[in-house]
Amino acid sequence: MNDSTVKILSALHTMLFRFTGGIVGHRLVHNEMCLLTTTGAHSGRSHTVPLLYLEDGERLVLIASYGGRRHHPDWYHNLVANPVATVQIFNEHRPVTARTADPAERAEWWPRIVGAYPDYDVYQSRTDREIPVVLLDPRNSESVA
Repeated sequence: MNDSTVKILSALHTMLFRFTGGIVGHRLVHNEMCLLTTTGAHSGRSHTVPLLYLEDGERLVLIASYGGRRHHPDWYHNLVANPVATVQIFNEHRPVTARTADPAERAEWWPRIVGAYPDYDVYQSRTDREIPVVLLDPRNSESVA
């Protein structure tokens, strides 16, 4: 699937998720989906994408696979530039702060990630880059701008 098609499908998924409060779009390939809203690294504008996630208590875990493409997804670059973001799960909006898992954390999480969605191993085999695992920690609502 080319990048343009991915962007169109992502926009459609986001629209349906928002319109239905996540009733449509909260599950994909037997996994939970969220909407991640980041601030563009260059534009400064808000960007929202639907992503699979795993939970670790209040922490959420995302995988910047981009289907095994040679480059990281835009949302990952946005989080590296500005780790403050928002996640929507159903109608709940959670302010979060993102960071890339360190090598030990990634090694701990990767088997759980592949256990939830085996294609992540396929995506990793398609690329020379190490697919980042992103940890989203909750921020208190008073810190939301």
